[in-house]
Amino acid sequence: MSNKWFNVGKLVNTHGLRGEVKVLPQTDFADTRFAPGSRLSLHNTESGEKLEVEVTSSREQKGMFVLKLKGFNDINEVEKYKGWVFKINEADLDQLDEGEYYYHEIIGCKVVTDEGEELGTISEILRPGANDVWVVEQPKKKQLLLPVIDDVLLKVDVTNKTVTVRLLEGLI
Repeated sequence: MSNKWFNVGKLVNTHGLRGEVKVLPQTDFADTRFAPGSRLSLHNTESGEKLEVEVTSSREQKGMFVLKLKGFNDINEVEKYKGWVFKINEADLDQLDEGEYYYHEIIGCKVVTDEGEELGTISEILRPGANDVWVVEQPKKKQLLLPVIDDVLLKVDVTNKTVTVRLLEGLI
């Protein structure tokens, strides 16, 4: 089994007296990840402790998910897990359709233009609205913000960690 873990949510608070918890989702697949029957790993990022849990019920509420975890029936049993992070193992990642990528596959990719000029490395992904924006760290220059649209993005090669783009007028 792989030792790579990926965040899917953060336990931000308790909910009610019966052991439910509020989770801030950090995944595009929240409905799947937090569905009843899902098995997740709860990690304390400070101490390194982890706990395997199973979701018994789930509902979305104001941009968060309220989860009931198997074996936890009282607020006092879940209180100590506030601030812990829900993670999944790399082996549990869903297969994506062609042209779709996980953030961890994109961050760290080298960006080159269709003319062969190397621009820099993708350091962050922003989600401002209509489309994602990839932040490219350029050596000795300002960050470049690349909109993830068909006119700009020509090819993504996650195996070789390379993204080929066409720079539209005004991007630099």
